[in-house]
Amino acid sequence: MLKGFEHVGMTVSNIDKSLNFYVDLLGLKLVVRRKGQDEHGFEFCFLDAGNAMLEMTGPATGALLAEDVAAGRAGLRHLTFCFDDVEALYRKLEEAGVELVEAPRKAYNSDIMTKVAFCRDPDGILIELGER
Repeated sequence: MLKGFEHVGMTVSNIDKSLNFYVDLLGLKLVVRRKGQDEHGFEFCFLDAGNAMLEMTGPATGALLAEDVAAGRAGLRHLTFCFDDVEALYRKLEEAGVELVEAPRKAYNSDIMTKVAFCRDPDGILIELGER
């Protein structure tokens, strides 16, 4: 029997920059951060997003920036997080110098969200900011 969605794992180029974005700006909670147990020298952490976790792995050598999934190609298109006030968060991200993609607007899927906006994380991953 399914108990729920557990976590999404992602590779980031710099754990500190990603923690600044996801914890300091978006408000996820850092649960654990540690070095890997093998010779590869990676670091990983888990962030609590309220009802699921985000696992970030940072290779010691860094990583290339993310690429958007091309039309007609399988893959994850974006990560969506839900907030009380998308307008206020969008202004906060703008002041912090985050790459903004789309200003807050009425959601197309209004049966799920009322308002959405889009930005990119430090590695170029598309992030949807939703409001119910």
